[in-house]
Amino acid sequence: MASKKMADGGLPVIARFEVRHRNYLAPDGSISRPLPAFASDATLLVALYRAMVLMRIFDRKAVALQRTGRLGTYAVSLGQEAVSVGTASAMRAEDVLLPSYRDNGALIWRGVGLEEILLFWGGDERGNHFSGPLQDFPFCVPVGSQAPHAAGAAYAFKLRRKPRVAVCMFGDGATSKGDVYEAMNFAGVHKLPVVFVATNNQWAISVPLRLQTAAETLAQKAIAAGFIGEQVDGNDVVAMRAAAEEAIAAARDGQGPRFIEAVTYRLGDHTTADDAARYRPAEDVQAHWKEEPIARLRTFLVGQKMWSKAEEEQLATECHERIEAAVERYLTTEPRRPETMFDHLYGKLPKAYVAQRRELAGEDDV
Repeated sequence: MASKKMADGGLPVIARFEVRHRNYLAPDGSISRPLPAFASDATLLVALYRAMVLMRIFDRKAVALQRTGRLGTYAVSLGQEAVSVGTASAMRAEDVLLPSYRDNGALIWRGVGLEEILLFWGGDERGNHFSGPLQDFPFCVPVGSQAPHAAGAAYAFKLRRKPRVAVCMFGDGATSKGDVYEAMNFAGVHKLPVVFVATNNQWAISVPLRLQTAAETLAQKAIAAGFIGEQVDGNDVVAMRAAAEEAIAAARDGQGPRFIEAVTYRLGDHTTADDAARYRPAEDVQAHWKEEPIARLRTFLVGQKMWSKAEEEQLATECHERIEAAVERYLTTEPRRPETMFDHLYGKLPKAYVAQRRELAGEDDV
């Protein structure tokens, strides 16, 4: 005991913890530290860039549809594209994604159709029947409630000895919910193959981070649950890909859960039902535009001779064409008949509901 370092008051220090911060590309696109090996793969970096650009243009179109009464309330990802794209790009097809309502970029990367996303936000649950991996979970609108589901899925993987990982994404506000703490505690105790990704965009609707938590970082919340938490520059898609790749590999290898705090900024409103100008100074938003992920990666790619103006113009054209085609498919989708609300409720529909279904369907009561 005498050889141990003594803290204030002469008490022994029994444990020390640290949280590391990861970034590779500075806001101006310059390299801040040696890049991971995959960053030399121009094909991959361009794919990441194209996915982020598609997401931003798609968001813009979705907002236009909502403003003209052709879509319901919609949550944009403006400024946060690197988090979802970087995370999803590190996953395998057999892994399972548990997204929040703002992770369209991850869904699209994993094969979800643009028209399916529009269907969901248009109020049609058929949008959750993804073209991507069918075992991925649907959109989760309740804040943080997907975290226990992630722990449950990961527990099943461990019990079945499947080399699969559950990747759970949520916002900074979700870290104030008991659902998230309980899921993390369970995952830590059982060393489950799950990665929690908290998108720290500084705002839980109108509540700033300083009123969400007194913790210096969100990443340190993993320490209490017994596993590693890392803070990452969420505006650096290279850092997000690298962090997710390492965390998912560790979880798959039986090393237990990991937590990634992706520090970014919500450049848009919380949803189309929100007006962030009522609680957020315009000068703060303008300052954060200098850090946004798409311009950062584009500057790097151009500097490395991996991207050109002609390719940028072609990409914009391709994105617009793809999005407009998806919008057309969405708008021309026949609405579901009202009696289908009874489908999938039970293995066998109770008699009382059978009669109601027939009435809605206009069928004679036999």
